[in-house]
Amino acid sequence: MYQLLKKDGQAKRGRFTTVHGVVETPVFMNVGTVAAIKGAVSTDDLRGIKTQIELSNTYHLHVRPGDQVIRKLGGLHKFMAWDRPILTDSGGFQVFSLAGLRKIKEEGVYFHSHIDGKKIFMGPEESMQIQSNLASTIAMAFDECPSSVADREYMERSVDRTSRWLMRCKKEMERLNSLPDTINRQQMLFGINQGGIYEDIRIRHAKEIAELDLDGYAIGGLAVGESHEDMYRILEATVPHLPEDKPTYLMGVGTPANILEAVDRGVDFFDCVYPSRNGRHGHVYTNHGKLNLFNARYELDDRPIEEGCQCPACRTYSRAYIRHLLKAKEMLGMRLCVLHNLYFYNTMMEEIRDAIDAGNYQAYKKRKLEGMRGEKS
Repeated sequence: MYQLLKKDGQAKRGRFTTVHGVVETPVFMNVGTVAAIKGAVSTDDLRGIKTQIELSNTYHLHVRPGDQVIRKLGGLHKFMAWDRPILTDSGGFQVFSLAGLRKIKEEGVYFHSHIDGKKIFMGPEESMQIQSNLASTIAMAFDECPSSVADREYMERSVDRTSRWLMRCKKEMERLNSLPDTINRQQMLFGINQGGIYEDIRIRHAKEIAELDLDGYAIGGLAVGESHEDMYRILEATVPHLPEDKPTYLMGVGTPANILEAVDRGVDFFDCVYPSRNGRHGHVYTNHGKLNLFNARYELDDRPIEEGCQCPACRTYSRAYIRHLLKAKEMLGMRLCVLHNLYFYNTMMEEIRDAIDAGNYQAYKKRKLEGMRGEKS
């Protein structure tokens, strides 16, 4: 259940109650595609860096180790020793990202596994069944994520198919949640808005899916090649047509600046691989810009990544030491950078919530953006 606590302009401050705990929004979901954050980050680490929700991927877990394996082991929470909410992506994004390995039909999508080439079929019912086996807190509806450069005719056909798939997802989840042997019979369903950069298609689709009274609504198909300006334009056009009293999730986004701008347009759920991916390459976020710790200027720098940061890296280690670890290809260097970046994102979301609570989100956003435009290296 979602409770809208306050608005500051269009920025929403909410509280989302689930069977696995309460989520304060806006929130950034830490991405563990295969039930782990890349960078040797444990679930104990996640608790220590203020993670509220972990996100895993249906397609990848279906391929390996297999959703039936996870079901037999008691579901994803038990499997990965995580007692807070988990959102599972439906596999729909792989329809886009594995374009050379798939064929889309009305019944669903035929894949070839990126691991061994094995033929796989996934449709709305299969996606719901896999996610039910995983027993995640929130399941995403199965959709197609069309290319941002798809022509209008294709986009309309794709969105109509995504709507039909959503109805099938909803029906199948209701069936699965009624079964006595389902692990999580309170699993929630989020629908996904598509439409590329066509405002009218986005708005029509938002109005259609809003009528289904789902647990939450996502905006998909952005951050797939369009400009930031187009992304913000689509959010401004689309979000007002999604239910205000439900979570609004912008999938796969993004940079700290993207998040700040999207919050200002009514979004309150986010996920992105940037903090972990950049961290693994020695790129770390600070309130004064992004740093590349491989740079020679940090060889003798005995300061933490960011003064005052309370992450596990900054509490103990210097930029010089972390740079040494990265240069030596020691896993600890990568791990410390990932922990710092996730802590930075989670702390920023905490600050965003506080700013909305205080009614000064605009001032906070301006100050944060100006600070992050500072020196970068």
